[in-house]
Amino acid sequence: MQPSINVLFMEKQKTSDERIRVGITHGDINGIGYEIILKALSDIRMLELFTPIIYGHSRVASFYKKNLNLAEPNFNIVKEAGQIHPKRVNLINCSEQDLLVETGKSTALAGEAAFQALEMAVSDLQNDLIDVLVTAPINKHNIQSASFNFPGHTEYLAEKTGGEPLMLMIWNNLRVGTVTGHLPLKEVASKITSELILQKLTILNRSLFYDFGIQKPKIAVLGLNPHAGDSGLLGNEENDLIIPAIKKARKETDILVYGPFAADGFFGSGSWKRYDAVLAMYHDQGLAPFKSIAFDEGVNFTAGLPYVRTSPAHGTAYELVGKNEASEEAFRQAIYTAIDIERNRRQQAELESNPLVRTSLPG
Repeated sequence: MQPSINVLFMEKQKTSDERIRVGITHGDINGIGYEIILKALSDIRMLELFTPIIYGHSRVASFYKKNLNLAEPNFNIVKEAGQIHPKRVNLINCSEQDLLVETGKSTALAGEAAFQALEMAVSDLQNDLIDVLVTAPINKHNIQSASFNFPGHTEYLAEKTGGEPLMLMIWNNLRVGTVTGHLPLKEVASKITSELILQKLTILNRSLFYDFGIQKPKIAVLGLNPHAGDSGLLGNEENDLIIPAIKKARKETDILVYGPFAADGFFGSGSWKRYDAVLAMYHDQGLAPFKSIAFDEGVNFTAGLPYVRTSPAHGTAYELVGKNEASEEAFRQAIYTAIDIERNRRQQAELESNPLVRTSLPG
């Protein structure tokens, strides 16, 4: 049985109003990671909301700060998270070596630096030295090594922290999850099973309750094939796999789930606005319409893990580096989202630990 997502918070007995420590990994040093981090944190009013801890490299940070001609932020450089100042922008040097910045280029050194920052941040997350993790974009190719053999952040975090991950893209009230993750399209159909759909529905339903405070969320499920199979004319996965999973979710777990819907008409008509979340069958089916709606402000949240992790819903954008054109809005929203979810989890943990309160928990 999957443990309660709030066990961790009840054990630590954190209160919902306690100042949240946000760990930030610098991602690929040749991408727009530092630009969006520094732009977001240049507004010192953000320090009233949380304590930032950047896992990166002070010289690289200074290089980008100078190029952007920013007066803020000023860094409190520390060796470890235990030395942070609660009202400063803290920066932990994750490497003693000099890092060569080659803006807009994919290099092995950039991949190594990205992994070092991620590894240290995840360790501190597990040791309660930070509360949430916000990751700047990595290059999924140059980060590969003997220590990092994963398609991306999601799979690495699942391996390190436990839990069943669900990639959930967020923009305002639009939330799109996927049954399968980073897979070649030719492998998608063979990976989809009724059991996997039901598993992802359960994770999504629990996340909507614990992470977003939605008491009885409504979830829409998309079909796999064009026109949701058109009653078997264009494929049988809907009849054989998706519909049985939806029926089982309704009957056995009391999840309010609907569908399957044809993906093109569902997004094109704005039907997504009537639901609290959407479960797509594969990556591009969900992310292509999501990014067409919310590319500049979209957030990627890894639901189903015992820790909160978010990131901006875009990549390294090598073509924008050094031009001062990269928007920090998605990164800023990733920080806000992580803080909101952390607070929601703490509040729910407080309710569950109160013997006078009885809350109906999702399956």
